[in-house]
Amino acid sequence: MTIEGTERRPIVLLIEDEPILMMALSDLIEEAGCAVVEATTTVKAIRILEARMDIRVVVADLDMRGSAMGLKLAALIRDRWPPMELILTGAVKPELANIPARGVFHDKPFNHAGIVESIRAFTSNGQL
Repeated sequence: MTIEGTERRPIVLLIEDEPILMMALSDLIEEAGCAVVEATTTVKAIRILEARMDIRVVVADLDMRGSAMGLKLAALIRDRWPPMELILTGAVKPELANIPARGVFHDKPFNHAGIVESIRAFTSNGQL
């Protein structure tokens, strides 16, 4: 319990540029028992990660408009923040060998239960 008397939930950073998908994924993250921090660009996401130490999991769309980062962003997160867990989404499944260690991929359209299960699996190992 925190000082305010509310239970502290794991924090998930959601990187998504489509408003409808952002809302749907935010709902799934909350359904998994987590709090959501949203970023609509990779630049914003990196700034958030640099400023916050409480984020446990990143859910990232590999198909962001205006960004060629894709799997490069996932690799950057893995290199700079090794304990971070990665849930990657996209319309086209990348080569599995290119997904960073401890990363999982969920293709679009989403299997909602599968995403919730992945988030819960990553956040159940040592709650905040």
